[in-house]
Amino acid sequence: MTAKERYLLDFKLSEIDTEYFDVVIIGSGIAGIYTALESPPGCKVGILTKDNIDVSNSILAQGGIAVSLDREDSPELHFNDTIYAGAGLCDAESVWVLVNEAAENIKTLFKYGVNFDKKNKKEIKLSREAAHSKNRIIHAGDTTGKEVCDKLTAVAYTRKNIFIKENHTAVDIITIDGQCKGVISLNDRTGKLKAYLSNIVICATGGYGQLYKYTTNPEVSTGDGISMAFRAGAKLMDLEFVQFHPTVLQHPENRSFLISEAVRGEGGILKNVKGECFMEKYHEMKELAPRDVVSRAIFEEMQKNGSKFVYLDISFKDKDFLINRFPNIYKTCLNYGIDITKEGIPVAPAEHYCMGGIKTNIFGKTSIGGLYACGETACNGIHGANRLASNSLLEGLVFGRKIGDEIMNIINEKGDYTVDYRLCIESGRKEKKDVDSAKIINELKEIMTGNVGITRNKEGLTFALDKINEYYKEIEDMKPVRKEDFLLINMITLAKEVVCSALKRKESRGAHYREDYRMTDDGWKKNIVVERTVE
Repeated sequence: MTAKERYLLDFKLSEIDTEYFDVVIIGSGIAGIYTALESPPGCKVGILTKDNIDVSNSILAQGGIAVSLDREDSPELHFNDTIYAGAGLCDAESVWVLVNEAAENIKTLFKYGVNFDKKNKKEIKLSREAAHSKNRIIHAGDTTGKEVCDKLTAVAYTRKNIFIKENHTAVDIITIDGQCKGVISLNDRTGKLKAYLSNIVICATGGYGQLYKYTTNPEVSTGDGISMAFRAGAKLMDLEFVQFHPTVLQHPENRSFLISEAVRGEGGILKNVKGECFMEKYHEMKELAPRDVVSRAIFEEMQKNGSKFVYLDISFKDKDFLINRFPNIYKTCLNYGIDITKEGIPVAPAEHYCMGGIKTNIFGKTSIGGLYACGETACNGIHGANRLASNSLLEGLVFGRKIGDEIMNIINEKGDYTVDYRLCIESGRKEKKDVDSAKIINELKEIMTGNVGITRNKEGLTFALDKINEYYKEIEDMKPVRKEDFLLINMITLAKEVVCSALKRKESRGAHYREDYRMTDDGWKKNIVVERTVE
């Protein structure tokens, strides 16, 4: 990698504001906030968030958190369901950690004041979602992510050792001799650069759903953390596995509102525009088949009937039950003239979750010393080729705590923080005012949606790669000026690697479905890892 590709901006540490922390966390979703709370109380922790603290993918999570609490359930059964959904690519060690440490982290959420729905004063209400063999989803209505994040954030604000920096766009990870030394950030309000220096940086910036035109993800999910880590030399893994949620509202004014998997878990039935039930043709578990199966089934029914959606019908359930169980879905749909107690909901698949990310071990450690990753940003092999429903919030909790538990050991191992303030970076990038970043981003979304979506083939992937390479030439030495420029560089960088990984995997496995390689090939029971050599 050339110097001009390594950093996005020129900077001299001696000439910009700097602040030291024991730990710097990039991202304020469940993974970032929980890691901060589980860090040693004596550590100074800084949290950088690109938008306001209440904007993250975690907050939008509706369904719940998977945890084996029922007498008929067990971590072993949860493990088996996760492995099955992952289509042969899950890392067994990571999954064992996830399912065995789930319950103790849920207990911690109770201590932080999180309220989950209950059967009675003592028992938590458990529901079921796709590919789960038992009822094990705990939830707070249909706004579980918001309930958890709101309570965790409230606790974080009471901690004197945690400092939250809103509207700070992380630009690049500082490395010296292959060791992470902090983060260069842009204050969106002042337009000034600042260096947040630390021996420990934790990347918890979420996924890259905004590479697609239709996604349930918020606007901040542009893969910045993954792109930053990649520029710094970190290994990435499983980028080709992008999960499309089967049931996203299809309305002219809203094509991003998620209709929770819990609706199908409570008995919701999928019907095509002719009113025909169709899931039994595709999988024995019908509506509760793994997400990749349901998404492709809906996609195929839409193609067969020339429709833009199918219907998810749960109107046969008791009205009061539906309003109490799904208050947010009921209210939102009603705002668009859809009464879920009387009619089916028009739905279609949309991008939802990225299984790939920065390659880590179970302690969040990346291939760069001092750089850690957690949540959707990370890839430790839990989800394999297809994430099991409601394992995502759980992942942020379990592995956020594991990183938190390791922080004091890392600090003791690394000793006192030192950095050469004479560090001077000249990126070699030039201002290019003729680049229309917003236009290219919109074009990129169309290309990714049309060619790197639910179904793929060599022709479409090659077309996408050729177009992305054209954009790449335009931005390879571009010095970003506006926030859109930073996003463009990160999105183009990451999109290229996603497409290249999809071209390499010549089989269909989980969320990666190749029309030209429809079979799942045992020879491809391996992960595609990508990295760049940093000069």
